[in-house]
Amino acid sequence: MSEEQTPDQTAPQTPAASSGPDVPPDHLAINPRSPHFDADKLQRGVGIRFKGVVRTNVEEYCISEGWVRVQAGKTMDRKGQPLTLKLSGPVEAWYEDLGEGAPVAKA
Repeated sequence: MSEEQTPDQTAPQTPAASSGPDVPPDHLAINPRSPHFDADKLQRGVGIRFKGVVRTNVEEYCISEGWVRVQAGKTMDRKGQPLTLKLSGPVEAWYEDLGEGAPVAKA
């Protein structure tokens, strides 16, 4: 399993995100077309807290830059992808499969 994580460790990460395998990555997206998509990490379930509120509608996030992307209603672009809004603020992420005491990645 450590061989699979080696490429992820070469990417720039925040100090909190590099503390272990039980902390989500700094940047993650749910769209398979994104270079930040990782199905294995998404299957574990990633919880997101944005500006102190737990959000369930996050399409993409970046902890180090402090933003999330959320879908803008039911509006679609001309390629059939949902339109998203980029919201700025403090972002925290954790793996939901670890329970309540899970380590949290934050900037």
